[in-house]
Amino acid sequence: MDIEETVIKYNNLIYKVCIIILCDEHDAQDAVQDTFCVYIEKRPNFSDENHEKAWLIRVATNISRNMIRFRIRHPKISIDELANSLPAEEHKEILTELLELPLKQKMVIYLYYAEGYSVKEISGILKISENAVKKRMQRGRKQLYILCKEAYK
Repeated sequence: MDIEETVIKYNNLIYKVCIIILCDEHDAQDAVQDTFCVYIEKRPNFSDENHEKAWLIRVATNISRNMIRFRIRHPKISIDELANSLPAEEHKEILTELLELPLKQKMVIYLYYAEGYSVKEISGILKISENAVKKRMQRGRKQLYILCKEAYK
């Protein structure tokens, strides 16, 4: 049986297995996709259809469990929850403005102000020169100033 036939034949089954374990439609879709990617990479030889079906279910189960472990180790917080946990309204607006900055500027500003890293430490983390860190912070501050100034008009 070729890959396309296998995907068509077992897609619904694998999706149901993943949705039962993960209880999230998007994660289940990702797990199904990852399962078939492993199938394509490994290209296992099966003795019969039942062996193939059992193998796919086992892989989907393992991938789903790994996704749950990842969620537990790396909990996520939504931007709305983060904004609601800030004490003052102006902090929420600053957070919104910060999120609009380009990634390079946002990263150095976050590491410096929120995490308390020094310019030298940020340089090591991001593998850029200290001057580049300083310049990104300067540009980020300037952009934040402009954005906040417009917000308070």
